Amino acid sequence: MKNIAVIGSGTMGNGIAHTFAQFGYAVKLIDINADALQKAIDTIGKNLERQVAKGTITAIDKENTLKNLSTSTDLKSAVADVDLVVEAATENIELKLKIFQDLDTYTKPETILASNTSSISITKIAAATNRGDKVIGMHFMNPVPIMKLVEVIRGYATSDITTNIVMKLSKKLEKVPVEVNDYPGFVANRILMPMINEAIYSLYEGVAGVYEIDTVMKLGMAHPMGPLQLADFIGLDVCLAILNVLHQGFGNPKYAPCPLLVNMVTAGKKGVKSGEGFYDYSNGVKEAKVAAKFL
Repeated sequence: MKNIAVIGSGTMGNGIAHTFAQFGYAVKLIDINADALQKAIDTIGKNLERQVAKGTITAIDKENTLKNLSTSTDLKSAVADVDLVVEAATENIELKLKIFQDLDTYTKPETILASNTSSISITKIAAATNRGDKVIGMHFMNPVPIMKLVEVIRGYATSDITTNIVMKLSKKLEKVPVEVNDYPGFVANRILMPMINEAIYSLYEGVAGVYEIDTVMKLGMAHPMGPLQLADFIGLDVCLAILNVLHQGFGNPKYAPCPLLVNMVTAGKKGVKSGEGFYDYSNGVKEAKVAAKFL
């Protein structure tokens, strides 16, 4: 397996492309927006420069990684000869189903089709193709070049062969793959999102403020980041989408998203990506302060 395609050039997509390219794979980063692709390449370059400054890679490693990357806005031609596709598009089921229908048509019969979805059923995605045995989930964590975990999600029809290939491939990226079965939220988000939702409810109900809630979880539970700040980094719109999948998938009211989260997303306060969520990022991530709404 040498040639990889990554669909979607956002935070997760460019991180996945960066990681594969750094480990010597030829990577095609695909997006419908050419400007977004250029922004992704610029971001990868800056992130590689940080790695060089920290001494985790050399300047030559950076150059070789960038040489391994190419971009395309044409899905059909870009995936024609790849061995693996990792889809990292927006967490929208209709969009993902359309992408996988197209991938089933455009790729070689033996190509493995993976999704970086954080909550949508791999079985449902696979049903949009005629190769359910070769469809699998590869749920990377953000930031991808740094975080070690990859949730490898088996759909109902995913074969042992496909699973073993993806597990071994993840290890070659120096990740720690964990195999899980296809249920709403998988493992990571089935546990994480109810915690984040409960933190938002604690704020909504006036139990404590943003800083106080995050400080309790950081100092009392040894979390490196509080749940409200983590939600901002994930994207409040993404958190809402995952909670809706959990709520619909299990039919259990405990997964119902907090009204405050719904209102914030509706108002465009999506966290770091929009410049404000529970924190204000107008002076940058490192200078984040509690948003004026919650003071």
